[in-house]
Amino acid sequence: MSSAELAALTPLVYVIGLAIALVVVDMVRPGDDRLVGILAGVGLLIGMGVVWLAGANGATQEVFGGAYRLDPLTTFLDTLFLVVAFLTILFTPDYLRPRGYPLAEYAATLLFAISGAMLIAGATDLLVLFLGLELLVLPGYMLTAYAKRDGLATEGAIKYFLLGSFSSAIFLFGLAFTWGYTGTTSVAGVAHRLEQVVTGQQPIAAGLLMGLALLTAGVAFKIAAVPFHYWTPDAYQGSPTPVTGYLSVGPKIAAFALILRLFAEALAPLKADWVAVVAVLAVLTMTLGNLVALTQDNIKRMLAYSSIAHTGYILVGLAAFAGAPPGSEAAKEGIASVLFYAAAYAFMNLGAFAVVAALQGRPGVTSQIATFAGLGRRAPLAGALMLLFLLSLTGIPPTAGFFAKAYVIAAALASGGLVPWLAVIVVINAAIAAFYYLRVGVVMYMQDVPSGAQPVTNSLPMRLGLVVAAVGTVLIGLVPGLLLPMAQAAAAAIL
Repeated sequence: MSSAELAALTPLVYVIGLAIALVVVDMVRPGDDRLVGILAGVGLLIGMGVVWLAGANGATQEVFGGAYRLDPLTTFLDTLFLVVAFLTILFTPDYLRPRGYPLAEYAATLLFAISGAMLIAGATDLLVLFLGLELLVLPGYMLTAYAKRDGLATEGAIKYFLLGSFSSAIFLFGLAFTWGYTGTTSVAGVAHRLEQVVTGQQPIAAGLLMGLALLTAGVAFKIAAVPFHYWTPDAYQGSPTPVTGYLSVGPKIAAFALILRLFAEALAPLKADWVAVVAVLAVLTMTLGNLVALTQDNIKRMLAYSSIAHTGYILVGLAAFAGAPPGSEAAKEGIASVLFYAAAYAFMNLGAFAVVAALQGRPGVTSQIATFAGLGRRAPLAGALMLLFLLSLTGIPPTAGFFAKAYVIAAALASGGLVPWLAVIVVINAAIAAFYYLRVGVVMYMQDVPSGAQPVTNSLPMRLGLVVAAVGTVLIGLVPGLLLPMAQAAAAAIL
């Protein structure tokens, strides 16, 4: 293996090594959560530097005979995954410590999951994609059940595990059909064989169509698209709140990374055939997610259905890519809008869950929306930050959420076929979402502080994490040009 290939693998190997280091430190200094937290936080910051050094020249480097590739898309996604892990680690100690749960096992499990996401980001082989997916979701099942003495956590984890196992099997069957009818597991090889089908050089087999259907069903579960979303509310409500924040962002972005590698590269020649499926999934997902969120009185379940709705918005960007002419600027903007939205969503959604976690710093505090009564007066900073994140999730300018939705809408309008109509549906759904997001703001500022209200957690890691999430939400909104060129360069890498 050449030095260039080793350099391309350095970020992935580094994160796995950091996870192992956390386990070793916990063996040497058991129960020292402060040391573990510092090592994990500083290690992740160094990891971001490693990622950028590895991809600094913007060149493409293939490893293992083309099964893994370092390109601008890999660099963009790896950085985003490490940011998600860093914020999750900052938000976690104040929630775990009062409940007697250790941080070291949590942090190590989280980093192993992140390494799976990073493997997906650079995978250019169907089998490597599946391996990365399993490395991502298996630790996720354990994190969901991390509060093992909580019945809701166990219930959510069991549902997540069972449905996740079925979906992984369905996805694997789809890969097997695709492999069997194309004769290769290489992403480029599959695209080449499908190009021959499109040009009429080879007939399209019924088994290949079955494989595409199975692949679509498998990835739809991973992103919690309707009607494959049933696991989401229970898993989100039962999980420890920092885990819920991670589940709403990390696995979702990783699943979209898989979709980009699989659908935007391997299955791109057939995009005229699957664009209608993606468009229907987008409409159903954003609409049902928003309508059901209107009825929730538990903020974690509300944000769970909100997360489903945001999946629909991101799918609009994928539909915009599929509806545009191959290799066109509109196709690139469709992929870039997916990446831009994913980055903006990570900051604002993790920030919202962080405020919920801060409110639940002491055991016994529920996640009912009524718990937020008077938060704007008893904890002005937490109330203001929660309002900021909710406004961004709604899509109010000049927050990150506004420009993320605007970019997706612009990409849809620039596309062809019926895709521009999705822009209208996005606007309607954004208006629906305003009702349940702003309802929380009304509770925070218009209702009296309940008697016996618990103080909001205010430790240094929590404050730092909230500041990072808030700055990201505001900065992407005020200066979207900071992120946009990186998203466009990443999109160009797969076109």
